[in-house]
Amino acid sequence: MLYDKDIREPLFDFLEEKYGKIRILEEKRTGRARADVLMILPSALCGIEIKSDADSYTRLSSQVRNYDMYYDYNMVAVGSRHAAHIAEHVPDYWGIITVDEENGAPDFYVLRPFSKNPLCRIENKISILWRPELSHIQELNHMHEYKRMSKKFVTEKILSVVEEEELHREISDELFERDYSTIAERINEYRMSMNRKPRRKRRKTKYNKI
Repeated sequence: MLYDKDIREPLFDFLEEKYGKIRILEEKRTGRARADVLMILPSALCGIEIKSDADSYTRLSSQVRNYDMYYDYNMVAVGSRHAAHIAEHVPDYWGIITVDEENGAPDFYVLRPFSKNPLCRIENKISILWRPELSHIQELNHMHEYKRMSKKFVTEKILSVVEEEELHREISDELFERDYSTIAERINEYRMSMNRKPRRKRRKTKYNKI
């Protein structure tokens, strides 16, 4: 029997070999659920749910709803115990990868490739980004900073200015570059810049030195 811990690292190697340039983020908060794996592609995001032989379908329907709100593509990787019936539990646009044990190691097979998720909304997808990452997108597109405005306001401004195809690429770029070891420092720096009041110019009067 293969467990989640037996599947993850070999799965990541398989995905890198199959899709080329990717980045893997694990246990990514997705709406009210948590995605087992978020695979970042150059212009798209793919959520991946892992169902090992030890897992059940108990929470799968709610997980599918949450994944579908945020990611361009979705897949499920399942142990051989689930291979025969998994297609009955996920939408037909979800990809399916089956995992068998071969010579003591996981062996992966793409039972069904993923196709475009029709329910993904870019408004949800961009919300995955942190405020400094949104700020960088604003900078790249020569936008006003809106530092004192809400994240929702800034997001709407970005969506109104940046072409959607370009925005998909820029979201991926930000996630490719995300550095969890420095992000706390970046967020603190951003918050400090928000609280820094602009210096007011002194009005000239006949008493000011010229």
